[in-house]
Amino acid sequence: MFQELVTRVKDTTPLIHNITNYVTVNDVANVLLACGGSPIMSDDIDDVVDITTICGGLNINIGTLNARSIPSMLAAGKRANELGHPVLLDPVGAGASCLRTETANRLLDEVQFAVIRGNISEIKTLMQGSGSTRGVDADVADRVTDDNLDTVIPLLKDFAKKMNSIITVTGAIDLVCDDSRCFVIRNGRAEMSSITGTGCQLSGLMTAYITANPDQKLEAAAAAVCLMGLAGEIAWSRMQEGDGNSTYRNRIIDAICHIDGDTLEKGARYELR
Repeated sequence: MFQELVTRVKDTTPLIHNITNYVTVNDVANVLLACGGSPIMSDDIDDVVDITTICGGLNINIGTLNARSIPSMLAAGKRANELGHPVLLDPVGAGASCLRTETANRLLDEVQFAVIRGNISEIKTLMQGSGSTRGVDADVADRVTDDNLDTVIPLLKDFAKKMNSIITVTGAIDLVCDDSRCFVIRNGRAEMSSITGTGCQLSGLMTAYITANPDQKLEAAAAAVCLMGLAGEIAWSRMQEGDGNSTYRNRIIDAICHIDGDTLEKGARYELR
């Protein structure tokens, strides 16, 4: 199922506008290049509308939120909506501060998102309108496990219907849901959490996939999640004595560069619910 989605990204080279986390902006750009996309990074209010206009998709990440970038996010998001371009929201740290929570909720009110991607605490914050997180990590009590899948999935499907968006929760078990279907994905390595920005990289990757595959957005979002997790597995298998998290980051990007449709089809581990 995923083979044609991978091929379409590589064949069409989707141009993605990223208003993203300053901590990880270089890695997001490199992951987009690795998967076959093309990145543009711009967050100045006098620039973002023009840049959004020439791009195919928009990735909004609030990881290093500031007063200057908020109007840019809103302006770019509204322009993308006008053009019918897919927009992804990564609500990094929603619930950790009033500014982050209020901005994420304002974005949801004023911009239509094709995909909303976060950890379970961030997504719960958006669902409930309030919440708490430990930095950008999911609370210990707020993890997706096999024991609570039957409870979590219907809530995510309801939220997807309410927002008319694909809801993606990433963690030890990844969930990619629309209002009727949910991919339960089990690719990845726990060691990926030792690298700053794998979530930010995934958001860029997902934006490229949904932009290149507009008629299969749910499948494309799921393919991106599987690809990122599989890259983490492949990269870990290539680690050598003396390698650390910096090398692991580079090996993940290298793996993304070399994963083709056949490799993803064989390596993706998921079920539909």
